[in-house]
Amino acid sequence: MEYYNYLKSLHLIFVITWFAGLFYIVRLFVYQIEANEKPSPEKEILQAQYKIMSYRLWYIITWPSAILASIFAFWMLFFTDLGMAWLKMPWMHVKLAFVFLLYLYHLKCHQIFKQLQNDEVKYSNNFMRLWNEGATIILFAVVFLVILKSAINWIFGVIGIIVFSVLIMLGFRFYKRIRERK
Repeated sequence: MEYYNYLKSLHLIFVITWFAGLFYIVRLFVYQIEANEKPSPEKEILQAQYKIMSYRLWYIITWPSAILASIFAFWMLFFTDLGMAWLKMPWMHVKLAFVFLLYLYHLKCHQIFKQLQNDEVKYSNNFMRLWNEGATIILFAVVFLVILKSAINWIFGVIGIIVFSVLIMLGFRFYKRIRERK
């Protein structure tokens, strides 16, 4: 069992750093998109800096964390007795569906990263702010599933984060209107 706890600890460390990378990369996307609207030479200076920051975050922290979190998860699930038992439980199936969504989210972030590295701005900074909530919803759902170990109770947590996200977006729009008036 101690062997399993080491795997779980390593898995959690890399899940945390993976999510940190995903949260911060989207914030950098917002800054990069906003920099695109600045006048020269500020635009070029900011874009160059954000490209370097994004590149380092993406390839030194986020991708390696995703890969290592996945390796340790796979190891726990398929090479330990407890993991094999959990694979038979409904909550784990739901959790793995959310993990699949997380991979899709990660891959979409990679696509946006590549576009911005090539100076292709296809999304607004407001879209990116909303996009950032996707990882938050996945995080909440997975944490509630793992802690409660119920395929039903996680719904309350997800509904809570969706309501929270809507309130944040309403607050954001309210603040934006106040800022535009000034």
